[in-house]
Amino acid sequence: MVHEPHEKHERFLHGEEVFRIQGAVFEVNRILGAGFLEAIYQESLALEFRARGIEFVEQPTLAVDYKGTRLQHAYVPDFICFGRVLVELKALVALAPEHRAQVLNYLKAAKLRVGLLVNFGCAPKARVERLMM
Repeated sequence: MVHEPHEKHERFLHGEEVFRIQGAVFEVNRILGAGFLEAIYQESLALEFRARGIEFVEQPTLAVDYKGTRLQHAYVPDFICFGRVLVELKALVALAPEHRAQVLNYLKAAKLRVGLLVNFGCAPKARVERLMM
């Protein structure tokens, strides 16, 4: 039997994983709505990931090297899911270019290609931006 891609979510790199993560994000948004602190969304999303069987590491430390020397400072994104999709959360009225740049820097440090920038602060529905390296 030939496997045909399901809709849009399988046509993209890590599409199935991104689709599952988005489902968890939208469930957290459905329950909480807008207006909470980022930490509340992060804790809730971790619970939702567990409930849905989404493999994740919360707040992993991403080392940064400069000319072969490991720097003391490191990046700490909110989640890495399935070992291949970085997820960064915000709870802001609007995202700025520096938020997208932050995710791209995290991807570079993590040596990953796909990142999701999630904003829970824009009512009535959370927004998810897919960024790639």
